[in-house]
Amino acid sequence: MNIIDRLLTIVVTATITSAIWIVAGGSLIENATGEGQLETTRPADAAPSPSPTSSGAAEEGTQTPVSEQARNAAPLNTDFAQPVDERAARELMIPVLNVRPSELSDTFTDSRGGGERLHEAIDIMAPTGTSVVAAAPGVVEKLFESDAGGLTIYVRSNDGRTIHYYAHLDKYAEGLKEGQKVRRGQRLGEVGSSGNASADAPHLHFAILQTTKDAAWWEPANAVNPYPLLSRSN
Repeated sequence: MNIIDRLLTIVVTATITSAIWIVAGGSLIENATGEGQLETTRPADAAPSPSPTSSGAAEEGTQTPVSEQARNAAPLNTDFAQPVDERAARELMIPVLNVRPSELSDTFTDSRGGGERLHEAIDIMAPTGTSVVAAAPGVVEKLFESDAGGLTIYVRSNDGRTIHYYAHLDKYAEGLKEGQKVRRGQRLGEVGSSGNASADAPHLHFAILQTTKDAAWWEPANAVNPYPLLSRSN
């Protein structure tokens, strides 16, 4: 077979093969788009994704519409505890009569409960019966007796952001009651050793707590060291 015959054979073979593939491929495409093949070859066409507005939207995990109660709810309270106001701090007075700034001791970071907690207050030593007075004006929010603090008083500042805590009292001032407004220097009670205080060392446990206006008297608050504020008192 000469070279011309070989070339003719190659051309004829290629032409026949191309024709077969064209016919076979067209048949496969036609069958794939047929009704019987939609579910297997094009499942998206056979089963479209559910609409967000369909009745089964909630079941499919889409977002649930906001309720009327949520729409009418009050805005989230973003109030937070703030540092002691400098002007208010300057107006603080030592809450035990006849105690001078030089007689105070900084016991704020002392450990209590066998090292389990910090004191976060100062102890103002004085004889039993010494008058305890309001370090600043405010409202008596709670008169409370506890195993640890004994007779205690919680006085909230007029702006609602500070609570002064007086503990280990021997007794309350006559007529003192919750909800009563008190002035700076007004008598609140007497130094004692109630609660877990030692009878041999009567004192006033005094704490300053920064809180928010809507927080209850018993809720945790930010303790502020009273010592640097009171040691410069007039």
